[in-house]
Amino acid sequence: MSEVRAATAADLEAILAVHRAAFGREAEAGLVRRLVQAGRDAISLVAVDDADAVLGHVLFSPVTVEKGDDGKALGLAPIAVHPDHQRQGVGRSLIEEGIGACFVRDARAIFVLGSPAYYGGFGFAKASAHGLHDAFEGGNAFQVLALTVDGLAGYGGRVDYAPEFAGGV
Repeated sequence: MSEVRAATAADLEAILAVHRAAFGREAEAGLVRRLVQAGRDAISLVAVDDADAVLGHVLFSPVTVEKGDDGKALGLAPIAVHPDHQRQGVGRSLIEEGIGACFVRDARAIFVLGSPAYYGGFGFAKASAHGLHDAFEGGNAFQVLALTVDGLAGYGGRVDYAPEFAGGV
């Protein structure tokens, strides 16, 4: 079983290794490195085993909303679990703990681009139903979770992830 805790600077290389292993490429690890270097890792959590080895990682970074932006919306991305530990609830634990950390941080909403079937289980719903869309044209895969009753009040238009998402490797 794993424990979820806040990531530290000492975890960075292990976090990058998990992203490389999970995705089989450098893109997500590069994104994490750019977000951390830019100080946009608003919430960064790791799942660790009993020896404190990193099994998984999730990062939440600020997003901007075209209408009504107040700095209280975050994007969930990327998330990775080492292939040896996938399908064991590690990712679910990271997301659940991350949602809680976003709430504690006073965020109003979390955006994600991913499987509606998977993220729907956490309460995410189509962002387009709330007049919100993303730059990646994610359609139904672009989803939002309001963290308060009026979490989406005043929000509208395009939601942009941090500029580091546009960078290369």
